[in-house]
Amino acid sequence: MSMLNKKLGQILIEKGLITLKQLEEALDEQSRTKEFLGKILLDKNQIKELDLLKTLSEQFNIPIVNLRHSYTDWALIKSFGSSSILDYKCFPLKKDKWSVTFAITNPLDAWALKKIEEEARGLEVKLALVSQGDMLEVIKGYRQYLNENIAKLF
Repeated sequence: MSMLNKKLGQILIEKGLITLKQLEEALDEQSRTKEFLGKILLDKNQIKELDLLKTLSEQFNIPIVNLRHSYTDWALIKSFGSSSILDYKCFPLKKDKWSVTFAITNPLDAWALKKIEEEARGLEVKLALVSQGDMLEVIKGYRQYLNENIAKLF
């Protein structure tokens, strides 16, 4: 069975990262809160973020990127709505003739994926996983960029 056909909880158990009891408790909470399983396990300190990222990377065949060491293409970023970045936490990384790559923290967020597919205007959407901390830092830089450019208007 390929990793894509397995559920996250099953993979985490197989890797020895969580126990069946932890999974059952997290799934019970998920049924009440509708939160993503990975977020619940992170919030309970039952897995490390890097372990979750590596598992999601393997499951969905998506690379992990460290944004702290990536070039920020402000011209590219300006070509996408701020809602994609601020509300959906999808940060455009690079674009070529056929595709655009977005940094994301959750490849299962259907609303975010729908939003960036709309904004890609027919280009293939590629994804790269990033940590929550990296995403928060890049969003902080984006907000600063917006504030500086708004200040220039006045």
